[in-house]
Amino acid sequence: MEKIDNQWILKVDGAPFEIKGATWGYDKDVANYEAYFKDLQYLGVNTIRLWATGENTPKLMDIAHAYGIKVMVGIWMRHGRPGMEDDDSFDYINDKQGMEDQYNYAMEVVQQFKDHPATLAWGVGNEVYLNMATDEEKLVYSKFLERVCSAIKNTDSNHPISSTEAWTFGMDWWKEHVPSLDIYGLNVYGAGAHFLQDEMKKRNIDKPYIITEFGPMGEWDAVEDKNGVKIEPSDAQKYEAIAKGYGDWITNKSNCLGVYVFHYSNGTDFGGVWLMTHFNGSYRPQYWAIREAYTGNKPENDVPEIKSFTLPDNANNSASWVPLTLEVTDKENEALEVSFGYNHRVGSRRYRNQLLTLNHRGNLENGFEVQLPKVNGSIKVYAMVKDGFNNMGIASTSIVVKDAEASKKKFLVPKVALPFHVYTDSIDMPYFASAYMGNYDALEIDLNHTSEHYRGETSMLIHYKERSGWYGIGLVDPANDWGDILGGYDIIGAKRFSFWAKSDFGGVVAKVGFGLIGEDKTYPDSAIEAKEIELDSNWKQFTIKVRKSDLSCIRSGFVLFAQAYGAPHKIYIDDIVFE
Repeated sequence: MEKIDNQWILKVDGAPFEIKGATWGYDKDVANYEAYFKDLQYLGVNTIRLWATGENTPKLMDIAHAYGIKVMVGIWMRHGRPGMEDDDSFDYINDKQGMEDQYNYAMEVVQQFKDHPATLAWGVGNEVYLNMATDEEKLVYSKFLERVCSAIKNTDSNHPISSTEAWTFGMDWWKEHVPSLDIYGLNVYGAGAHFLQDEMKKRNIDKPYIITEFGPMGEWDAVEDKNGVKIEPSDAQKYEAIAKGYGDWITNKSNCLGVYVFHYSNGTDFGGVWLMTHFNGSYRPQYWAIREAYTGNKPENDVPEIKSFTLPDNANNSASWVPLTLEVTDKENEALEVSFGYNHRVGSRRYRNQLLTLNHRGNLENGFEVQLPKVNGSIKVYAMVKDGFNNMGIASTSIVVKDAEASKKKFLVPKVALPFHVYTDSIDMPYFASAYMGNYDALEIDLNHTSEHYRGETSMLIHYKERSGWYGIGLVDPANDWGDILGGYDIIGAKRFSFWAKSDFGGVVAKVGFGLIGEDKTYPDSAIEAKEIELDSNWKQFTIKVRKSDLSCIRSGFVLFAQAYGAPHKIYIDDIVFE
């Protein structure tokens, strides 16, 4: 990087490189990487941003390079408390080994990708300061961040180092304690992008910055409507924020190296409607806005425009049918497909983010009615209109629903469809293997073990390596939580819980079931059930009847306790299911 005529310039292979980026949301869809990168080229994107690396990153880097797209390689730093990003928490003051693990992880990432031609820069951490409670923690983290960044600089002198924070939350800490940062990464949405350079000048900071997340105004800045539901920007406002905001707020700033628009991904929930380029596989205005911002080209086909969408002002009972007004136009006069959904912005993270289908009847010519869901309180209702080009226009409003039974529900968590698989091949696991007990230092857990499995291609291997002592493992939601954060699932309706298991030799005894968090915690499991089993080298199915169990909030979907009797052992688990 260099500063020429008061303008900071990032150079790649000696030539100026203006960041026209997008954040990347398709990590797991490896089979379609090439199609995505070809699409990014079409949009004018020349770089993507990762928050972290994983097993698919080498493949991603290779394909990105093949399509001439650079990568800001993310190095994840854990947050000090649950927040916008996830429900994780980490103690930077006391967990010295945990910090050492993060340091070693960071250096491994740098060694792995420092010589890859797709690497553009390092992005160390994301919104860590925002998700910390005290200045004491922030100071410790700042010193740790400087240690990481200075070590990266000593290892790799060819790529600049950045760290990312929301708005200005990191600026003062970085200026004082993290001199090894080359670039400030700043997440900002809407018109706030216009003021970032002024905020840096106020602090006498002359550093280049990248807007590492950008899009229309977020929920955190939105005002509430009469029912207490945050008012989402319209599709037209979302388009303008990116297409026009790119020139008005970003490219005309001398310290700004460019932007990564959030989020090149396919959403299916609350956040997907608000911020992503695709929803349920359809193009959203944000997709076409990126193309206009980076290439100057207007959409090939315009997204249907919802001119108005309203529901009755009064509260209505659940299951009742209510009329609505919906006015839609489409420039290409294509046949339009209309659907409706709702979001109840309360309860656990998974519950409040889900967008569920609403029953509806009617048509655009004669009007629609929707059937209200079995919830109590204000809900956000979405009208979704798809055209023949696979564009989707979405508008939202709110209504108050009354339901006496739902009002008595203690914990609001997602209702699952049965059978509900806790572990099986080819699924994103609903729970996290993060609850470890006893002598867990002697444990090795492999969630994708391939040499022994009952069905499919993988099983869960639990390898205890000591000759004595006991251990426990739990698959839980949220991760790394012991009852302080609401999580889990509503599995009401299931009649049995079953799994297949074996060991590497006979006589291995374990206590296995579900439920771990007791009533002494704020958010317990609604049921705790387990049975003692004896395993040998043959696969066996074990079952617990749950017809009479309260399955309204199961936050620990699988729990196993065992001990060693003079020898290490291995336990294999497969096909864990409620049905």
